[in-house]
Amino acid sequence: MTELISQALYSGLLQGGSYALIALGLALVFGTMKVINLAHGELVLLAAYIAYTVESSYGLNPIFAIPVALVIVCLTSVAVYFLVGMVKGDRELNSLILTYGIGIMLSNAMLLIWKADVRSSSSSWFQEAFVVGPLFSMRSELLFFAISVVILVALWWWLSRSWYGRALRAVSSNRDAAKLMGIAPAYTELVSFVVAGVLASFAGVALYSYGVIQPAYGNVLTVKAFIITVLAGVGSIPGVLLGAVLLGVAEALTVTLASSALQELVGMMLFLLVLFVMPSGLFGAVRRRG
Repeated sequence: MTELISQALYSGLLQGGSYALIALGLALVFGTMKVINLAHGELVLLAAYIAYTVESSYGLNPIFAIPVALVIVCLTSVAVYFLVGMVKGDRELNSLILTYGIGIMLSNAMLLIWKADVRSSSSSWFQEAFVVGPLFSMRSELLFFAISVVILVALWWWLSRSWYGRALRAVSSNRDAAKLMGIAPAYTELVSFVVAGVLASFAGVALYSYGVIQPAYGNVLTVKAFIITVLAGVGSIPGVLLGAVLLGVAEALTVTLASSALQELVGMMLFLLVLFVMPSGLFGAVRRRG
C-alpha cells in the first residue's frame, strides 16, 4: 500500500506540471481582462492534435510539433482576443458566452478534421519507462514536467523583472492607474493572450505525448484550469503550481485508492471546499503576483 501511495504521489506531481501550464494561461487572461476564456481548453487540445498530425503524417517525434503549434495556437488565441475586444457592454458576462461559443466551434472543427476517434502517441521513446528507485513514469511525463518548471520559472522572472511583465501586472492591478503611467492596456491584454497561447501549445503537446485526446476533452481541460485558478488565487504563479500539483495528486490518489470514475469529482470537491473556506485562494489576495 505504501508503494502504491508513493507512486500515486509521484504521478500526481508530474501531472501537476502540465496542469499548471494549462491553468496559468487562463489565469493570466483573467487577471488582465477579467475575462474567463472558456475556449482555453480547446486551444490546448488544438496543440495536441497538431502534435498528432505531425507524428502520424510525417513520422516525426511529437516534440517537433511545438514550433507549428506555437504559430497556429497563438494566432488562434489572438483571434479570440480581437473577438472578445469587440464586446463593449457587460463585458464579463458577454465575453463568457462568446468564448464558450468559440470553444464549441473549435471542438466541432477538430471533430470534422480529426474525427471522434481517441488518439495517442505511438512514439516508443516517449512511452518507455523511466525508473527512479521504486517510482516509475513514462519518459514523456518526466521530460514535460521539467519543461513545465523551466517555463513557469521563466514566466515568473518575466512578470517580475521585465517591463512588459510589470505592465501586465499593473493592468491586472488597476487598469486606469496603468493608463496614467503610459501603459497601453489593449496592447498588454494582447500580450497576455499570446503568452496564454504559448503555454497552451506546450501543454497540448505534453498532453498528447503521454495521454489520450479526443475533441470533447477541451471542456474538461478548461474546467481543470479554472479549478486550479481558484485554488491558487488569481495571478499567483507559485499558487498555480501548488494548486496544479494538489489537483494532480488528488486525482492520482483517487484513481489508486478508489475509482477512476471519481477522478473528475475530486476536482470539483476541492473547488467547492476552497470557495467556502478560502475564497481568495491558497495564497490569498495579499500574495498574488502577475
